[in-house]
Amino acid sequence: MFNGDFGDFVRAVLRIACLASIFALNPVCSWMAGAAEDASLGPPPALQPSQAPPLPKAGPLAQPRSQDQTGFPAALTASVMPSDAPLTPAAIELGEKLFFDPRLSGDGTVACSTCHDPARAFTDGRPTSIGIHGRAGQRNAPTVLNALYNKTQFWDGRARTLEEQAALPITNPFEMGAPSLADAVNKIGSDADYQRLFTQAYGRAVNESDMLRAIATYERTLVSFASPFDHFIAGDKNAISESAARGWDLFNSKAKCNLCHALTDKERDTSLFTDHDFHNIGIGILRHNVVPLARQAERDIAQGNVKAVDDAAILTDLSALGRFLITRNQKDIASFKTPNLRNVLVTAPYFHDGSQETLWDVIDHYNKGDGLKNPWLDEDIQPLALSEPEIDDVVAFLASLTSPQYKEFGEKEYARQQALSKRSRPQRDTARAFGPKPPRPEPPPL
Repeated sequence: MFNGDFGDFVRAVLRIACLASIFALNPVCSWMAGAAEDASLGPPPALQPSQAPPLPKAGPLAQPRSQDQTGFPAALTASVMPSDAPLTPAAIELGEKLFFDPRLSGDGTVACSTCHDPARAFTDGRPTSIGIHGRAGQRNAPTVLNALYNKTQFWDGRARTLEEQAALPITNPFEMGAPSLADAVNKIGSDADYQRLFTQAYGRAVNESDMLRAIATYERTLVSFASPFDHFIAGDKNAISESAARGWDLFNSKAKCNLCHALTDKERDTSLFTDHDFHNIGIGILRHNVVPLARQAERDIAQGNVKAVDDAAILTDLSALGRFLITRNQKDIASFKTPNLRNVLVTAPYFHDGSQETLWDVIDHYNKGDGLKNPWLDEDIQPLALSEPEIDDVVAFLASLTSPQYKEFGEKEYARQQALSKRSRPQRDTARAFGPKPPRPEPPPL
């Protein structure tokens, strides 16, 4: 691990990059000066059958982030840095190069960045991700920003570390589609630049283990804070609107968001907005008959077979089982990981299946509660009786979690979602939102 302050290290890396190109326009320097990439992002482009999405480019928003951000949790960050993945300039440069390299895929068309585009806050803007040969998976791409703080990776927590997470998409036939990690290594092994970087970073030739370690190391530099909310918490009471401030209070009280989006329901969480747990929130449960799916999983997938679980989660309807695929505990049926809420405005669409287009849809879903035909619904899900102004306030608070790099994008996205919410609110059910909690049926035997 880097012997010194994490922020000093990252600033040093950026400073070196700027000094090396003092007479040229360097995107790293532009990022340090506060410049942002083009924020006029529309919907992701439509694709022809068998067509993979276009490859995102590594621009200013792909650069490592400094800890010199209001709200940056220095002690927490130090605690999650592994000792066997040192933050060195060579390792980070190597990891970034790998992250954007389509040669790691089966046919050279897909990279990690395909589903994790820096311009879209390291998501892809699609309900579910599309990979090699235009194959659509079952899960929405979560952001890589602040993923270093996750206690588990993926929506179902099937990987413990970023290194483990990096391995699975490379060989998943619906994602990057490489026949094996060894195949991916072979494709880059003769590249002189990779040979240099692997030697500089780890003192070894190109290999699988260091390839995954480098990708994870790069991802650990993608820390994202300094939002208007962070400045508000730091004492600037004018940093967010009155509506957002009311939304913050609702988030921790009537809206009950803190029951999942805080470490405890007793203390307000101003850093990560997640309990690192898994919950059944009623998404997808009605359109999937999960009982036969659970029986199929128990019959066909050996517990602990991570590759089989990965294929099931991305390729098949077994994806709807969520955490159950890992634990085989009936209480985990259709439970998915609580996501970090930072930059949530610019990571639409929402939930593990990308089924909700706007933050208004998300709040409407929670506002009406669930319980109908869902024996495994989380006990905290219940009608909230939020009024329309209160829903607007909660959305305003969530929008205040947008980091400065995405300010312009966030403003346009907020306007887009707000306009859409005026025309279409498919999840709104006022009668249920202001009614009693429906009884939850007993779980059927598996």
